[in-house]
Amino acid sequence: MANNFWRDRSVLVTGATGLLGGWLTQRLLDRGARLVALVRDWVPECELVRRGQHVSVVRGDITDRDVLERALGEFEVQTVFHLAAQAIVGIANRNPVSTFESNVQGTWNLLEACRRSPLVTAIIVASSDKAYGTHTVLPFREDMALQGRHPYEVSKSCADLISQAYAVTYDLPVGITRCGNFYGGGDLNWNRVVPGTIRSILRRERPVIRSDGQYIRDYFYVEDGAAATMLLAERLSADRALRGKAFNFSNEIQITVLELVEKILAEMKSKLKPEVQNQASNEVRHQFLSAERARTELNWKPMFTLDEGLEKTIAWYREALK
Repeated sequence: MANNFWRDRSVLVTGATGLLGGWLTQRLLDRGARLVALVRDWVPECELVRRGQHVSVVRGDITDRDVLERALGEFEVQTVFHLAAQAIVGIANRNPVSTFESNVQGTWNLLEACRRSPLVTAIIVASSDKAYGTHTVLPFREDMALQGRHPYEVSKSCADLISQAYAVTYDLPVGITRCGNFYGGGDLNWNRVVPGTIRSILRRERPVIRSDGQYIRDYFYVEDGAAATMLLAERLSADRALRGKAFNFSNEIQITVLELVEKILAEMKSKLKPEVQNQASNEVRHQFLSAERARTELNWKPMFTLDEGLEKTIAWYREALK
């Protein structure tokens, strides 16, 4: 794509105050896009606010279709990134209704608003590796069934399928990203393993692992996530054949939670020992993704290894929390 693809393009980002949203908005602004952010809760510590970005902010909830239609129409939005979601598994287990409202109802509201907005040429919906649920054969590939069983997984399976339905039924220009566990600077959900571990080490406290430490996950650096999301939007705008397609983005590595925590401890030269609480429940034990489709069809590859991503992440928190 030409370097000026994003110049003066009107872009709506839902979930702009989240981890991926913060890095995506900065990357879009660096490329000259005109940013509109749907914001429900004002988070003063988030990247969107910390950087003082020049973004048009629409205050409202993703479940309010009238707000979405007004934003799309009045700002003449061409590209939509739908990142807004309740993204914490534990919260979903305790409060499934609010998770379903945000993740499922919010998705169909956004897609229906886009269906009524003729200027929109690309909609990227952020699904997740959790949408696959549990499979006996790994890694996850895009043609595998979406079979979430627990509340968070089900919300992502549903939102993913709804997105495909709008693409197939209404020829809506929808592309779907399925990524692993994002990590990177700016993640303020301290119960997640990466920011929680780094903060504990900086405070000279033992890092806490709420599971037994043996859950295997696919960790994906957030700057890679932002770049991949934009790449798919660019390709989707030019290629109708991509409508309704999902793409896994991943470094294609498998690592346990305990191994990740030990890697962070070593990088930060800490001799602290993790506290393994073994309290996790209703979560898939083993997940990792194949990114073969993204490599072959989008000519995509990650920019950062896990070690490089962790180094940048630790540096961010050292500066932010000093």
